Amino acid sequence: MNQLVLFNPAMMRQKLTVDEIIKCNDVTCYYGLDLTAKEARQLVEAQTETLLRHGRVEFTGGIIQKLILTFCNSPFLFKDNYAENLFDLLETFYYFKNEMLDEIGDDELLSLMKDYFDHNCQGSIELLQNRELETLARSIRFGMYCSGEAEEEYDAGEDYDE
Repeated sequence: MNQLVLFNPAMMRQKLTVDEIIKCNDVTCYYGLDLTAKEARQLVEAQTETLLRHGRVEFTGGIIQKLILTFCNSPFLFKDNYAENLFDLLETFYYFKNEMLDEIGDDELLSLMKDYFDHNCQGSIELLQNRELETLARSIRFGMYCSGEAEEEYDAGEDYDE
């Protein structure tokens, strides 16, 4: 009996994303961190659920890899907390993309998250979420934040005489 194989873009994207996550192990193993194929699949499933929960759509799928490569050298990630922290950081990323009204880019948000996580929060995701990123989101909503990209645009402008 022949089985009909259906073209399912969502399943294909999920498989490609899992493969890309596993390839990140080539870099993260240097820091003693790696994800199993099962953990990578769970991370992709968590991303899908998180996107739905926050009403977001992602076309490129590269955020998980960027997240992994941004955080892999953190002194606060260890083999036994790595996967769990990635789940929490992914949720945090999408939540605050919404809270910050998409005013800052993905790379800038990841960079800020990493800096806060490693320095101000000493590896505490709770402090990252409830203190640092909440304060940043509030300043963005009230128009009191100038992103690194905006500063570069300003610096590139004309000099004004006083």
